[in-house]
Amino acid sequence: MSKITYLQAILAAIREEMRRDPATFVMGEDLSIWGTADGLSEEFGRERVRNTPISEAGFIGAAAGAAVTGGRPIVDVTISSFIYPAMDQVVSIIAKSRYLYGGQAKMPLVLRLGLYHGLGVAAQHSDRPYSMFMNVPGLKIVIPSNPYDMKGLLKSAIRDDNPVMVFEDTNLWNMRDEVPDEEYLVEIGKANVVREGSDVTIVAIGGMLRHALAAADELAEEGVQAEVLDPRTLVPFDQETLLQSVSKTGRLVVVDVAHRTCSAASEIAAIVAEDGFWHLRAPLVRVTTPDTHIPHSPAIEHQLYPDKEKIIAAVHKTFA
Repeated sequence: MSKITYLQAILAAIREEMRRDPATFVMGEDLSIWGTADGLSEEFGRERVRNTPISEAGFIGAAAGAAVTGGRPIVDVTISSFIYPAMDQVVSIIAKSRYLYGGQAKMPLVLRLGLYHGLGVAAQHSDRPYSMFMNVPGLKIVIPSNPYDMKGLLKSAIRDDNPVMVFEDTNLWNMRDEVPDEEYLVEIGKANVVREGSDVTIVAIGGMLRHALAAADELAEEGVQAEVLDPRTLVPFDQETLLQSVSKTGRLVVVDVAHRTCSAASEIAAIVAEDGFWHLRAPLVRVTTPDTHIPHSPAIEHQLYPDKEKIIAAVHKTFA
């Protein structure tokens, strides 16, 4: 085992997969700046590590062409908001190609998208857009919460023959965790019960997991045993693990740093409302970011997001 950061886990996954399969290559904006391409050019050459122009529609479209003709591109989109100029490529081409060609074509493409929030980078760089892509059939969506899952899920995404969007909370980049030295994969579509409990289920997406665990520790001092669930994958979603947890606890709080309306939290809540309603002892509660653009001011911005105190208040609401 080695203790590495979230950012190092990304680089390790990419390096291992590039060594394993010569069809795998990296492309994206400013690869040398962000630390997830360190040393790759020296080992694999510039043909497999490609800095692109700042033209998302162009290079993401090129990646789609490479994927459908036998390559396995890993595209560093850097900031998740930068995906918007390439929406037509993602929604009309990448997500639909396997369907349109009757399964004859593969689309083994990974889009890496950094979630920059809480950093004072203002409205155009602070979006958390994973929920809008949950509405697009044909895309897989993962959102790792720690270095172990980051490495294992990214490796699984690179090997998948379908397009996978990997959303990375950049606030976790310096987070350290024990990661096996030997090869391992984390299955796409399988949630993780991080903490077992009997009184309330807290589902925490991505970087919200650390706040949920802190809330669970404080709630335990009150005698409330919270079960904390990390979905890890939003599409396909592990409904079975979610419903099993709610059937045990009878209460649900969903913590999602994205905007409230049509959020991942809304979909998770709908699953339980439809298929686990009779297990609920109280109304379910969502802890999300309000439907407002993100201001540049850190003092105002930080008040918008879910945190330990808001999660505890939500849990108390389920016992009211």
